[in-house]
Amino acid sequence: MDQVRPSAVRTVALLGASGAGKTTLTEALLHRAGAIPRAGRVEDGTTVSDHEPEEIARGISLGLGVAPLRWRAEDGQTYDVTLLDTPGFLDFAGAVDAALSAADLALVVVSAVDGVQAGTHLAWRAAAEAGVPRVVVVTKEDRARADFHRVLAQLRDTFGDVIVPLELPFGDETAFTGVADVLSEEGHGYDGDGRHHSAPVPAGLLAEEHRLHEEVTEEIVAHDDEQLERYLAGDVPSVADLGRTLAQEVCAGEAVPVLVASGTTGVGVDRLVELLCALCPAPESRTRTVRAGDVEVPVAPDPDGPALLHAFRTTADPFVGQVTLFRVLSGTVRAGDRLVNTTTRTEERLPALFRLRGKEHLPVDVVVAGQVAAVAKLTGTPAGSLLAAKGTPGVSMTAPPVRERPGVYALALDPVTQSDDDRLSAALARLAAEDPTLTVERVGDRTVLRGLGDTHLAVALERLARVFGVHVTTSPVPVGYRETIARPVAAEGKVKKQSGGHGQYAVVQLRVAPLPPGTGFDFVDSVVGGAIPRSYLPAVERGVREAMAAGGPHGFPVVDVRVEVYDGRSHAVDSSDMAFRTAAAAGLKEALATAGTVVLEPVCRVQITVPTSAQGDVMSDLSARRGHITDTVSLDGGEVVVEATVPEAELRRYVLDLRSLTGGRAGLTVLPDHYAPCPDHLTPA
Repeated sequence: MDQVRPSAVRTVALLGASGAGKTTLTEALLHRAGAIPRAGRVEDGTTVSDHEPEEIARGISLGLGVAPLRWRAEDGQTYDVTLLDTPGFLDFAGAVDAALSAADLALVVVSAVDGVQAGTHLAWRAAAEAGVPRVVVVTKEDRARADFHRVLAQLRDTFGDVIVPLELPFGDETAFTGVADVLSEEGHGYDGDGRHHSAPVPAGLLAEEHRLHEEVTEEIVAHDDEQLERYLAGDVPSVADLGRTLAQEVCAGEAVPVLVASGTTGVGVDRLVELLCALCPAPESRTRTVRAGDVEVPVAPDPDGPALLHAFRTTADPFVGQVTLFRVLSGTVRAGDRLVNTTTRTEERLPALFRLRGKEHLPVDVVVAGQVAAVAKLTGTPAGSLLAAKGTPGVSMTAPPVRERPGVYALALDPVTQSDDDRLSAALARLAAEDPTLTVERVGDRTVLRGLGDTHLAVALERLARVFGVHVTTSPVPVGYRETIARPVAAEGKVKKQSGGHGQYAVVQLRVAPLPPGTGFDFVDSVVGGAIPRSYLPAVERGVREAMAAGGPHGFPVVDVRVEVYDGRSHAVDSSDMAFRTAAAAGLKEALATAGTVVLEPVCRVQITVPTSAQGDVMSDLSARRGHITDTVSLDGGEVVVEATVPEAELRRYVLDLRSLTGGRAGLTVLPDHYAPCPDHLTPA
């Protein structure tokens, strides 16, 4: 590909509900731009962006699909457009976050059949939180039950006055054969090759089209004092002037245009890419920032400036290893350049550079500010890193923090073979580097994988087997119950063995008492008179700790106890560290058996963001799970945040049940909080 100017670079993230038509639209855009000879089909597993076996098998996007194209626009300029096709399934929201960190514009895709869905709300909110401008495209207008006007009304009711329709379809379903341009009041019909030609606006659409033209014109000029003054004086702005002002409003988030297209028939697709080039902010129009300590520093996309790259996503390629996707924030990079990772301080050499088009690698020699490209084998550069030229101010900068999405669904993993066990940790580390929403923990002697849902983990484990050759079985994560002593008690631990030669002899007198929740363990030495030589006291403490870890009468680790050793006996020949460790452990076990224990269960702090209409159902469900509501906070946009504490045992599948309860519109955060006594009837056997 020839080098382009940063002002002609565009990066567009396609967001929306699963099944809204993002991948089909991506295929249509690539085909219409001449980037691919024919459009693939999701049903056939032949699309560019959904190329992984797991995606083909399920027929949905699971990762971040990248597809560059070139477009010769009506203004005579050639634009370099990178499409970032994101999953619509909530389990894979990490790919959406990565795409938005690199995008200039979010194209929110809404189905003309299904309308505004839970995924539409989530995409809208994600783009708003990331500060990325939005454009809406209504797709599937050619399908049965498609209704553009119904969807437009939903968009206005849901998202308010920022919605600005720029196109109207000539008709719905099979009658969708063209579009009316609201700004120019011109009609565009389509032939079978997906190219438009001038066509009269249908008579039944003329009045609505003219009314919308007046409304949209007034809305646009209202944001420009000079244009508004001329407009009120009778000087109607040209279509070009209105377009430039609208582009400024889009960049500022003051307007969200609505377009219409069919990825299947190609109607409206060329108009869509034309308008994306015109409305998407150029890199210099949106100030990107990095951090210098606690201060945000703007970065100008100057191709002649010092090189600064943002590595926003990594993937594991079975042939070339780790592939790092990056956006050039400043400067121009070439194959062979050496840059410094500003976080790890690792110096990285950039081998061959390429653009990704699905699984295809398109070699490039130069990447300029604003462009998205990829490089292999940067093992010291995790996602979220900056790479800067040595000796430039960029080496002291760091990337803005990535949005944290704590895992809300977990499985315990058991390697199938010893070979799998040997390679499991390294393979999971690479999976987690590829997808930061996956986390790996050790719970006791078990390996636990956490993610955003059951499908998220199922896909991760399939990739674990396919890409890394590591096979595991899964089971629910054991709840981390604990025990504490029920009341203060005194106990004796004794070891007395004689079998010829040196024997084993130790006696310890202990007082064991409960401590406040969360205190942990307190060991007190009250021995006087040398009843136990001081050299053996560390062995006593170690024996107590080992007995606590081994578990109480119910088999769970013991916590929140105070153990005081106040007396004992030793033997000049037969006493040893091992004897006192054993005696101390026996004394603690006797104390627990005598006083009894209380089983403690972990309690989590949950925060749930839901539509106000679902608040009652969610709160009732939490109460049924032994939850305690601690706070509710109303948000703008008809949502409420519910905070509660809930026993961990009640949350194993909660994220799945919550999505079912709220139609997929809930946001969930689960964090450990404290331990509390478990009711007797729920105490595990």
